[in-house]
Amino acid sequence: MYEKFYGLKEKPFRIVPNPEYLYLSSNHKQALTYLEYGLMEDVGFILLTGEIGTGKTTLIRHILNELESDIQVAVIFNTNVSPDKLLSIILHSFELSAIDNDKNKVLEAFYQFLIKKYAEKKRVLLVIDEAQNLSDEALEEVRMLSNLQSDDQVLLQIMLVGQPELKDRLRQPRLSSFAQRIAVNFHLSPLTQPETKEYIAFRLKKARGKPGIFEPEALDMICQASGGIPRSINLLCDASLVYGFGYELKTIGVLVIEQVIKDKGGLGLDITIGGVEETLRAEAVEETGPVFIERFKALETTVQKLHLQMEWQIEQLNRQSDSFKDDLVAKMQGLLTNERKRSDLLLTRYARLREKCKAMEKRIALITQKRK
Repeated sequence: MYEKFYGLKEKPFRIVPNPEYLYLSSNHKQALTYLEYGLMEDVGFILLTGEIGTGKTTLIRHILNELESDIQVAVIFNTNVSPDKLLSIILHSFELSAIDNDKNKVLEAFYQFLIKKYAEKKRVLLVIDEAQNLSDEALEEVRMLSNLQSDDQVLLQIMLVGQPELKDRLRQPRLSSFAQRIAVNFHLSPLTQPETKEYIAFRLKKARGKPGIFEPEALDMICQASGGIPRSINLLCDASLVYGFGYELKTIGVLVIEQVIKDKGGLGLDITIGGVEETLRAEAVEETGPVFIERFKALETTVQKLHLQMEWQIEQLNRQSDSFKDDLVAKMQGLLTNERKRSDLLLTRYARLREKCKAMEKRIALITQKRK
């Protein structure tokens, strides 16, 4: 919708994991190194954890795309199932079918599959995403799969990917036997503020856009509201571009970001909308106060004068008889319409900020009275 307006070849902030848009922060680079080491060294269990939206799935897809052809991979996402159902899903992911309901026969069939792949000089990797949803019984079933090994060779590598609570559970004594088998583990952290800005610029560049679409102050607010979580950054930036397109704004400023945060009600963001509002109120009162409001009043007056000047010029052109005046009048009327849209947006923001300042002044007055 907004791609053409901002000169983009595609939407740069989709929340669907896309390895082509993988931004390797220092933390992501380190995670990639750990995971690649685990795969190269044929370790049994690899663990990757991180908060929701930190890019775990994108990172895994990147690794899977880079794997050599001698590795057969199965990825499962449906983990909120019974242990028996999980085993059935795993077999199905490797294009195997359960012989019957006899668990021993099923495990034997899977073991023969692993032996066959080893004879073909192929490795087998099982990736379990959303592993935090596995019950303790299901985790035990996964651990038992790791027993299907030869005397000196790992036949099956298992990579668990999940949220931080998975790591917390594995620290519990009841799962100590499982935790002891994890040879490589890494936790993905959110992006820092400089990395968040680099991430936004990186994605815009990937989509052939200009990094200056977001104003510096807007970037600061995105950093604060997203908490450095890539998925939250994508949600904010994508919605902001939609709003900017609707208002015909070539650059995205603080007011647009604020409106997006308000409309989302804090959903998918690191902080609540109340926190953003309090920050804006404090800045409006403490840093600018009455001067802030006066500046907006002066700006409002300037815009109104521009309207009058353009309307007067259009009226003068209408009085002329030259044939070229029609095109010129149409262009100026279009400019006037666009200017009115922008000024309406500005005046609406001005009115809201003025109300915020008044509310803050009342709060300050109440606090002062209580202290007396």
